[in-house]
Amino acid sequence: MAAANLGATRPAVDVAEAFLAATVGGEASARSTRRRARFHTLEVAEVRPLTADSVEVTFAVPEDLVDEYDYLPGQYVALRKELEGHERRRSYSICRPPERSAGGTGSISVAIKRDLGGLFSTWANAELKAGDTLDVMSPQGTFTSTLADLDGRRVVGIAAGSGITPLMALAHTVLARSDDSTFELVYTNRSTLDVMFLEELADLKDRYPARLAVHHVLSREQRTAPLLSGRIDQQKLETMLDLLIRPETVDEWFLCGPFELVQLARDTLEARGVDARHIRYELFTTDADRVEPRHGRPVVIEQGEQTYAVEFTLDGQSSTVESPVSANESILNAALRVRPDVPFACAGGVCGTCRARVVDGSVRMTENYALEPDELDAGYVLTCQSHPTSDRVVVDYDV
Repeated sequence: MAAANLGATRPAVDVAEAFLAATVGGEASARSTRRRARFHTLEVAEVRPLTADSVEVTFAVPEDLVDEYDYLPGQYVALRKELEGHERRRSYSICRPPERSAGGTGSISVAIKRDLGGLFSTWANAELKAGDTLDVMSPQGTFTSTLADLDGRRVVGIAAGSGITPLMALAHTVLARSDDSTFELVYTNRSTLDVMFLEELADLKDRYPARLAVHHVLSREQRTAPLLSGRIDQQKLETMLDLLIRPETVDEWFLCGPFELVQLARDTLEARGVDARHIRYELFTTDADRVEPRHGRPVVIEQGEQTYAVEFTLDGQSSTVESPVSANESILNAALRVRPDVPFACAGGVCGTCRARVVDGSVRMTENYALEPDELDAGYVLTCQSHPTSDRVVVDYDV
C-alpha cells in the first residue's frame, strides 16, 4: 500500500510505480483486475474503530504472499468465516492505497460497518481483534480508474455510508499521482456521527487544500447550506450538478452506495450527456439483507429426468456435472457440487468474482451489476446468476 497512508503511523515505502500508474486499460491493471480468486489465511494486524458501528480491519500480508495481494485502488477482497455452523462470505472494498513496508511485507485494510441483524458484520465489530486469523480472498473488482494519464484530470465520487471505502483509496491515488489532478467527493450520511473516515478526509483536505473538495450531505442533521441537508433526490442532485459540479468538466465518475442512489446518479448523468464509459459504479448490499448462497446444494437426479450437461474449466482442469432441468440451479451451484473451490463471493450478481466465459451453449442471466457491456459482448457471464438454456453449456473460469 502507498506511502501516504491516511492517518496511519505504520512505516512504509512507496511500491513500484506500476501500483500507482496502472489503469484498467494497462497490462498491469488487467493482471490485478482479473486474477484467479484464491483464499489465504491472514493475521489481523489491527482493528481500529471508525464510528460507533464501523471498524477498519487491517490484515498483515507476509512477504511470500505480497504479489498475491497487490491491488488497484477501488478493488475489494472477500472474507470467509464459519459462523453458527455455516460458512459466511462477505466482500469489502479496500480502503487504503497500495503500499508495502520497508521489510517487504504488505497489508490490506477494509472497513466493516455493522448492519442491524447482520451476523458477519456484528461479529466483526464486536469480536474480531488483532492476532486473530481470517480467510481473505485475493483482490478482485473493476471499480478502478480507466484514465491512463491523470495530469489535469478531474475525478468526482458520489458515495453513501460505507460506499466511501473504495473512494478513500481512489481519492488518495488520484491526488498523489499528479500535481494538478483534482478529486471532488459528494458523501451522504444520516449524521456527522455516521461519517466514516471523517478525520482521514480532513487530513487529506489539509494535504491537498486546492485539489480536493468534500461535500458532506446529511439526511438527518441540519447543515448551514440547504443543499447539503436532507436526502439526495433527483432535484438535489440536479442542483448540485448545476452549482457545484458541472458534468462537462469531469473526466471520470465513481459512484458507490445502495442501488437507489447509484441508479439515480447514473440516470441523471447519462441524461446530461455523460458518456457511460466514464461512469464507474459499484453497489453494496447490507449484511442483514443478504441471502446466503447455496453452497452446492444437493440435487437428486431421477431416472429418466431431463438434464443439462454443465462443463467448466478451472485452473486448467475440466469437470462435468449433470444439472436437472427441474432444479433450475445456477451454473455456480452445479459447479460447486463437484468443485468446492470454484470462486464466488457475494452470489448476488454484484461482485463479479464468479465471472466466466461461455465457450459453448447458452445461458440465461437473471441479474448483472458487475459486468461491463464489452464483457457481455465477449461472452462473459456471472455464473451465480446464469442458468442453462441449451442441453450442453461449457464455461471457462480461466480465460
